[in-house]
Amino acid sequence: MQLVVLGLNHRTAPVEVRECFSFSEEQINAAYKRLHEYDDIRECVILSTCNRTEMYAVVEDADDALTVMQEFLDHMAPGVLAETSYDYLFYFQEEECIRHLFRVSASLDSLVLGEGQILSQVKTAYAIARTAGTTSTVLNTLFNRAIAVGKKVRTHTRIAYNAVSVSYAAVELAKKVLGDLSASNVLVLGAGEMSELTARHLVASGVKTVFVSNRNYDRALALANKFRGVAVPFEDFMKSAVDADIVITSTGAPHYIIRAWDVAHLMPKRQGRPIFFIDIAVPRDIEPEVGAIAGVTLYNIDDLEAVVESNLREREQEAKVAEKLIDEEMAGIVERFRYLSYRPTLARLTDKAERIRRREVKRALAKLPEITADERRILENMSKMIVRKLLRDPIVRLNEAAGTDKEYFYQDAIRKLFKLDITLEMTREDQLREEKDCEAKTCHRYARQ
Repeated sequence: MQLVVLGLNHRTAPVEVRECFSFSEEQINAAYKRLHEYDDIRECVILSTCNRTEMYAVVEDADDALTVMQEFLDHMAPGVLAETSYDYLFYFQEEECIRHLFRVSASLDSLVLGEGQILSQVKTAYAIARTAGTTSTVLNTLFNRAIAVGKKVRTHTRIAYNAVSVSYAAVELAKKVLGDLSASNVLVLGAGEMSELTARHLVASGVKTVFVSNRNYDRALALANKFRGVAVPFEDFMKSAVDADIVITSTGAPHYIIRAWDVAHLMPKRQGRPIFFIDIAVPRDIEPEVGAIAGVTLYNIDDLEAVVESNLREREQEAKVAEKLIDEEMAGIVERFRYLSYRPTLARLTDKAERIRRREVKRALAKLPEITADERRILENMSKMIVRKLLRDPIVRLNEAAGTDKEYFYQDAIRKLFKLDITLEMTREDQLREEKDCEAKTCHRYARQ
């Protein structure tokens, strides 16, 4: 069995292709129901977000499985790959597949380095697959470890700290200036995407009230309703600024809409309360001289982008630490999978040895009716040590061969030498029946004696 991942993401495919492969939970569950039609795919997890769609699978042969997995994706999005290109897809095998998932969970492969959503998306994708019954030992092991790696990276590094978007950077700066925002009011000038994003971050930080003003009052009303705020006619926005602690401007006006003279007359009405201006418009909405007025803090788009760039550099440094953590985790998971490959053979070998040991101990005890509890314990321990020492060398040889060309040779040899395939076919009822027969024969022999 081999681990593989087939997919596309923001690095390999443009948005018009990615959106064709953005699948809902219902679509993914419908695909899982057809998985039995693909004999080469033994386990499967589909991860689908706005920036990536990836299909993790356990297959018999990685090279042969590529065509099968492409066919599976074709059925989920009929004709898209034929119309675009198979070149948008990436295909990783074994350790490369494991490392890729670890980096995805740790948000090292995200469009925004260190973003927080991807780990929960990985958890959700795995939960859906497990509920659908499309995972087993290998993918259960892989995804549980990947989720743990994602948590470890976020706990042991600062990769998720510091804002890396202009809108979020504005909010973080407001917190530094004003402290707790739960008692703060916000005035939003303009109803564009950037204004909305900034207002959304502020609302998430607990601001008290959102006032929205726009030249088009209907648009102001629509945006205010999203935040349960208050729409303000554009000609009256300076009146609302008296009660606002934060003013966000992004109007697209060709000239300043807030001048130093306006703010100088505003501040006495605020009775000494400071005000924070965030000008994210290009060209600027706020006259630069506003920043020189006492009690006023002004940031424009250049200030915010400088903060974002600095924070991104910090995240990139933390990403190097995260990569080292992933390297450490890789060693452990690879060793784990090597063990999984020969674990069935070891399990059969030790199970057979244990059954034989118990049967022979029973026979011996039947011949020793006067045996004491201590003597019984000595006999049990001796039989266990004999089995352990006899199996030690075969187990050591299997451990040494794991992951090498000799692994299958040793597995095949042990199965044949110890007749493990026959043992595997024996049911639990057969085993109990065999033990009873042996015990009955032993008792009959003693009766004749």
